Amino acid sequence: MPKWFASEVIGTFIMVFLGLGIVAGSVTTDATEGIFQIAAVWGLGLACAIYLTTHHSGAHFNPAITLAFAFQTDFPKRRIPGYFAAQLLGAFIAASAVFFLFESQISAFEESRHITRGDAASVATARIFGEYYPESVSHINAICAEFLGTLLLALVIFGFTAKENKSGPGPMTPVAIGMTLTTLICVFAPLTQAGFNPARDLAPRFFSAIAGWGTVPFSHNGIGWLTVYVLAPCGGALTGAWIGNFLFSRE
Repeated sequence: MPKWFASEVIGTFIMVFLGLGIVAGSVTTDATEGIFQIAAVWGLGLACAIYLTTHHSGAHFNPAITLAFAFQTDFPKRRIPGYFAAQLLGAFIAASAVFFLFESQISAFEESRHITRGDAASVATARIFGEYYPESVSHINAICAEFLGTLLLALVIFGFTAKENKSGPGPMTPVAIGMTLTTLICVFAPLTQAGFNPARDLAPRFFSAIAGWGTVPFSHNGIGWLTVYVLAPCGGALTGAWIGNFLFSRE
């Protein structure tokens, strides 16, 4: 197994496992107070994963970011399928681990609220794994939110890592990117749960579908699982990367 593949699996697993874990604790036991605690765990998980794996794979953990590097840098396009597979695998394993650890608490939560897993109301626990936007947010607004959030994330990544950016954070870049993710989640989570990552959403969503939630993960928001949480982040990352390269004349 190439080290870059293993690094993407491991890094994505760390980030998604920690992120889904804090969401599971928040949903089932009220372990957190406010969105900041959840956002901070996602950000710290991303920073840890970057520090651990960037030497071998560049620490993408996100198909949208992989596409941005492939079309805005000299990243070899032949590795795109391998990176996608590694990221989806890491996120799927992370969802499996969270379900294994929290299954009894999830079941107790559902029983206490008379929720039958697989019914429409079970989206309350399905959101531990996949992401869903509320009825108060329109489909178009959700697309725009995920597009803009991922654009800003990619802009920061490309701006912070550009050699031409002499004021970049240097060795603290992973922490700075993690803090950026924390901030973006605080802003966008009330709208869309702040995905910004097709692998982080799609693999756990598939897992929840086969773990008892049935059609709910792919029917609750209609086609939103594709347009909001896959296509919009990819478009946002490509746009943000282009802006970052434009600002710093990155070759």
